[in-house]
Amino acid sequence: MDPRPKIHKMLKSCFPCGITPHVYHQRPGKTGLVYPCIIYRLNDIPAEYANNEKYIVHREYQVTVIDEDPDSKLRENVAYLRCCRFNRSYVSEGLNHFVFTLTY
Repeated sequence: MDPRPKIHKMLKSCFPCGITPHVYHQRPGKTGLVYPCIIYRLNDIPAEYANNEKYIVHREYQVTVIDEDPDSKLRENVAYLRCCRFNRSYVSEGLNHFVFTLTY
């Protein structure tokens, strides 16, 4: 079963009260992004092997929080998700980007 709908719902729940959740699977066209937002995409499908066969297959998603606030509460909420680890941050066009890896 594809875990993406569950991940989408989980990411929407990270938004603080009073802020409309804007969660996008993959990056939409140049128009349409509303900030703060979360963009996520499939990044890898690692597998664990035993006896020369795959026995566990995971999905790794790259999750990017984009916010004008460098001390974003949304960033903190995503950081506390189970199986989520912080990778890097950068600023582009005046927006703070926080990149995480979520293994599901």
